[in-house]
Amino acid sequence: MEFSEHIKTANVENVVLRQPLHPPSRGTLCVTGHHLLFSEREEGSARQVLLLLRNIDATEKRISGSSGTLTLKCKDLRVLQLDIPGMEQCLNIAHSIETLSCLDRVSETYPFFYRPPDLSLQEPWGLSSPEKYFNHTKELHGSWRLSSVNREYSVCPSYTTAVIVPKDVNDDMLVKVAKFRQGGRFPVLCYYHQKNGVVIMRSSQPLTGANRKRCREDELLLQAVIDTSDKGYIIDTRSSQQAQQARMTGGGFESKSCYNNWKRLHRQMERGKALQESLIKLVEACGDESHNMDRWLSKLENSKWLSHVQTALSTAGLLAECVERDGHSVLVHGSEGTDSTLLISTLAQLIMDPRCRTVEGFLALLEREWVQAGHPFQQRCAHSAYSHTRLQQESPVFLLLLDCVWQLWRQFPLALGFSETLLLRLATEAYASDYGTFLCNSDQERCLLEVKKKTHCLFQALLRPKEREIYSNPLYEHTELAIWPSVHPQSLQLWKGFFLRWTKQTRHLEEAQEEIRNMVIEWGRLVLS
Repeated sequence: MEFSEHIKTANVENVVLRQPLHPPSRGTLCVTGHHLLFSEREEGSARQVLLLLRNIDATEKRISGSSGTLTLKCKDLRVLQLDIPGMEQCLNIAHSIETLSCLDRVSETYPFFYRPPDLSLQEPWGLSSPEKYFNHTKELHGSWRLSSVNREYSVCPSYTTAVIVPKDVNDDMLVKVAKFRQGGRFPVLCYYHQKNGVVIMRSSQPLTGANRKRCREDELLLQAVIDTSDKGYIIDTRSSQQAQQARMTGGGFESKSCYNNWKRLHRQMERGKALQESLIKLVEACGDESHNMDRWLSKLENSKWLSHVQTALSTAGLLAECVERDGHSVLVHGSEGTDSTLLISTLAQLIMDPRCRTVEGFLALLEREWVQAGHPFQQRCAHSAYSHTRLQQESPVFLLLLDCVWQLWRQFPLALGFSETLLLRLATEAYASDYGTFLCNSDQERCLLEVKKKTHCLFQALLRPKEREIYSNPLYEHTELAIWPSVHPQSLQLWKGFFLRWTKQTRHLEEAQEEIRNMVIEWGRLVLS
């Protein structure tokens, strides 16, 4: 497809741009296959605004006489307004934006065309993999093995080709277990705790159904994880009632009689549509210009977003307690095992493991637990809070994770090696990016579309020296201790840096933080010299 087919009007002069935190400016608007480019034409100014079309969540047009106004609501929560002379030109621009901002074919998106001068497609893609994790964790080699049972993605379409499983469980058994778990997501290791040798595993729900079907191989796999004298915990991210209801549609849970050394704990976490609606209500509250504090607080509470943050951190804390304090291995799953399962396994690792708290360690953790573990980014992040199109699969689970990490960052300002700026960058990139990291729904899809050969990796780009300096926390002090978050309502705050990022108050706060950051860095240089 030629992008030019969708561009009836490529350039318009005398367009007025109104955007947050800037005075209105007049200039030239240019539409390309992937971007809107606005070039200011005021005397003595060469300022440009480049907007990735994929970042536009909703387009609203208003025609008045012979001119028109386009309001562009972006996935990063910016709202831009373009006053365009000429009704036909305005309608043409709107049509181009609406078409090019939601191209169906992944291979037509901008990451396949982006070629920064300081990155090469010849470099190895990514920071981590199950193979690297297994090889670096020597303690695993006695009781665990690296299996290539999924090398053709035939056993589980949403897993990587290599997975870490108990050594006593052979590949034939894994194939049978996969048939017993939704989507083929059989239990695999995602974390080994160096202090006591216990592990976190994740999977999807067992397909026991109304007939209470059993799978002997599944039972043996979980038994192989723990000693016969020990016990393990299963954290199910559904309520007990939801798990019971799932049996009526073929799903279910592990029964006590068949998994007698495992104790099941239910911690209900919202997902899917409920989470998406919560985000929409929160963004609506943040855009309320009534300046009525009671109304604002009521809207904030009704959105339930901070309740979701509280539940996620609380459940992750429970998982970390089972591993760190009680010394027991844990299996985590909900229904599909691609959303809340990944959310709490990631947070628990941040709580317990200092290696995950550096810039590189955190990015490697996201790669293992989200990109490679099969979180369907393409479906979940198709739209943000403004879109008039509501797709069934949308859900801001990854954004919820970043909000939870920000809460940890705020409560433990010295313990995390990265800054809020990194979290804001990741929140933006998940919805619209120059890089291929968050494309597609699984490792298999990325393989079929040659994403790793034809696009650049965001995580590697963020580790370039100049970028790393921006995203590092100058106050960071390494600690081996676990960081236990407070989940009391008064301890959790609205993430102003993201949800109110385009307001003057937040911008002043950012400027103050940047000034403090520069002072700390300069002080550090003076001490070293």
